[in-house]
Amino acid sequence: MNIRPFREIKRRKTKIVSVGDVKIGGDNPISVQSMTNTLTTDVKATIKQINEIQSEGADLVRVSCPDESSSKSLKEIVKHVNIPIIADIHFHFKRAIEAAENGASCLRINPGNIGDKKKIREVIKSAKNNNCSIRVGVNAGSLEKDILEKYKEPCPEALVESALRNIKILEDEDFFNLKVSVKSSDVFLSIKAYRQLSKVTEYPLHLGITEAGGFVSGSIKSSIGIGSLLLDGIGDTIRISLSDDPVEEVKVGNEILKSLNLRNRGVKIISCPSCARQGFQVIDTVKILEEKLSHIKAPITLSVIGCVVNGPGEAAMTDVGITGGKKGNNMLYLSGVQKEKVLTDDMISRVVKEVEKKASELEKNQ
Repeated sequence: MNIRPFREIKRRKTKIVSVGDVKIGGDNPISVQSMTNTLTTDVKATIKQINEIQSEGADLVRVSCPDESSSKSLKEIVKHVNIPIIADIHFHFKRAIEAAENGASCLRINPGNIGDKKKIREVIKSAKNNNCSIRVGVNAGSLEKDILEKYKEPCPEALVESALRNIKILEDEDFFNLKVSVKSSDVFLSIKAYRQLSKVTEYPLHLGITEAGGFVSGSIKSSIGIGSLLLDGIGDTIRISLSDDPVEEVKVGNEILKSLNLRNRGVKIISCPSCARQGFQVIDTVKILEEKLSHIKAPITLSVIGCVVNGPGEAAMTDVGITGGKKGNNMLYLSGVQKEKVLTDDMISRVVKEVEKKASELEKNQ
């Protein structure tokens, strides 16, 4: 059931970049990505984590290539995954060349940190020969020395100047298959930098609040920063940076997009915080349903409300709804219509059944 959102977000039009078979920018869906935290040289562990990240709903995965062994490990890794790999490169131009030659679909670099023009040309040549895009990744914690001296401290103007400088390096070598990021751990600095950058470039933007922190604090900071930019129509791909399992980053990223009606994937649960009026244990029920419905990929809305105060109204706007009633007699709603009473002991299994049935119907109609 699709309820028209109160506000439609008008996305900023950008150029289209290809990262493997994923299109970024233009009218293409905003993609979600994460980054492995395994040793890339541990090929088996890295493949396992990449597949877990993809299974959770990521469109892209970044892998760190700090040394030759890591960049050459990509050759085996890409054989066992079917999601585009972005190679994270810092400083050494040979790592970028090796990554492109060994299957990376994108290189995350700062051209200004690669070295002289000869080295940059070699990286660009390898990227072109291997159909590899580039992300210019500017970070407040690693700005060029002269820019930092000019502005005295990281600020929006400093990040944007760095980004434009690095973009020009690529453009001067006739390379335009690129996207850009200007990240900071400071929410306000990041927002201002991205807003300024969006006014002076048409390249797609990769959004993120870098080094955001642990799961709770990092999710909140990322939701505020990335969410604010997305509401402005800014952003073409996102990464949530958490000191946690990369799978959690993907969950948060998808939830941010779902909350803004920018992406419809999986079950969107509308649930109450619970109170003394609840007819069943809402909190426990939601936790169980989140786990049991995690395999659903079709866009479905589910309301889980503990009482009849807001329950019927919320259920009227969701595909499946359950509202708490007296003596364990809870009301089931399907497509916004009151269906029948369901006992608390049977409620979870019945809701799962109805959601899976709805998902099956949607997949058949695609």
